[in-house]
Amino acid sequence: MAKIKLSMRNISEILRLKFEQNLSVRQISSHCNIPVSTVGDYLNRAKKVDLQWPLDPEVSEEILHLKLFQEDPSKLEIPSSTIPLPDWTEIHQELRKKSVTLRLLWEEYKQAHPSGYKYSRFCELYKDWNKSIDPTMRHHHIPGEKLFVDWAGQTIPIQDPLLGEISKAYLFVAVLGASNYTYVEAFETQKISAWISAHVNTFNFLGGVSKILVPDNTKTAVLEYCKYEPKFNSTYQEMAQHYQILILPARPIKPRDKAKVETAVQIAQRRILAKLRNHTFMSLGALNRVIFSLLDELNQQPFQKLLGSRHSLFQSQEKSKLRALPQNPYELATWHSGKVNIDYHVSVDKHFYSVSYNHIGKQVRVRLTQKTIELFLLDIRIAIHPRSYAPGLFTTIEEHRPENHSQNTQWPPSRLIEWAQTIGPATARITEKIIAQYTYPEQAYRSCLGILRMATSVGYPRMEAACQRALHFQTLSYRSVKSILEKGLDRQPIEEPKAITTPDHPNIRGSQYYNEL
Repeated sequence: MAKIKLSMRNISEILRLKFEQNLSVRQISSHCNIPVSTVGDYLNRAKKVDLQWPLDPEVSEEILHLKLFQEDPSKLEIPSSTIPLPDWTEIHQELRKKSVTLRLLWEEYKQAHPSGYKYSRFCELYKDWNKSIDPTMRHHHIPGEKLFVDWAGQTIPIQDPLLGEISKAYLFVAVLGASNYTYVEAFETQKISAWISAHVNTFNFLGGVSKILVPDNTKTAVLEYCKYEPKFNSTYQEMAQHYQILILPARPIKPRDKAKVETAVQIAQRRILAKLRNHTFMSLGALNRVIFSLLDELNQQPFQKLLGSRHSLFQSQEKSKLRALPQNPYELATWHSGKVNIDYHVSVDKHFYSVSYNHIGKQVRVRLTQKTIELFLLDIRIAIHPRSYAPGLFTTIEEHRPENHSQNTQWPPSRLIEWAQTIGPATARITEKIIAQYTYPEQAYRSCLGILRMATSVGYPRMEAACQRALHFQTLSYRSVKSILEKGLDRQPIEEPKAITTPDHPNIRGSQYYNEL
């Protein structure tokens, strides 16, 4: 019979299934995908040489094959445990370093122990040892390369001290790939503002930035997953550019991509949230103070199978590999779209910001922070202003104005007045008066346009009547004309307010009495 050489792992599996599971030769063949004749041959040879199960862990693959296939197996002595065993913890940690391979470590081991294990047995023993440690520690992550982030599924209740109402706090978890160094913080929401703040706080906690950011496919971060060109939230993408970090989202239905952070979330829930189950928190700040204390304990806790802790491994291997933080932390920004009105201003949160009059009618993108407003046209910034929270007012840069109103050939004030004259004299008159109220005519354009466009929906006669009433009572604004139309006052005759007369009664002295005092 031809001798088909199986690996030591396959031989071990055949013996295990036979002696532990008591499977038949055909069942073993089907399970291991090995020919029935080969399985039977190995079991017969094992029986002839009285090979015991489980195998001696010190028997190498070469010795095992010699024992199974030699003619006189009694002459072969299986070596005892005199072969020096490598320090697998040290081997595992060395493998985390860039460009270090298992073969290189085996060569160094053989230099120190010439009679040590051969390479194949060295690898098998390491793999067996590796199975005994935390699954998330098995993968060889390069220090400083990846930071995994996600929201935990479990929430924390917070009770309002005055109303007694219960709200939820959401737990953000971040973990470095190589050291498992963990950051945890609670937030009131899972919105983009909290998501960005969580990342900024994580980078500050680490004192540096990894090369790659691995989020799950939460809608807060990834708007549309694509293997080649995923679409990210614009604010999240901007934050990544600020820190010069690459976003590489976990692939859907690929649990290994996010195993690191899922395990970190599980650990955070068991070692932090579980300890808080009987506590009542009245504020997010109080909750986070306790979380940070327990987080320090978690990072300082020694590993079960490895030397050191998350903190010590971070300090010794990963911290120096992180890239430096930028000079200023990222400032949260949100993006909106808008259109440049005929007054060359863009409305943002009910305030009006100017751009050059040359951009009238164009669509722009608006970037908002707490302090500034930036306006972009085709990714080119065309204006920047300090942010104002005063509704209805204008923030205008003088250079954005035309030198004279005739220079704005599309929308001079005369064009609005001529448009109003087609509706009627009262409409033209109120348009002139509204424009005259402002230092710069373009600031009145929005009110005038509102009146003129409203005339197309209510009809010219009603607009004329409403403008006549507004002129009579000197309520010269878009809101006043709109209110008159909504209440149907344009259909009622204009009445002069009645004069107030003082009734003749001995108890009513009148104003003359007080003038005489």
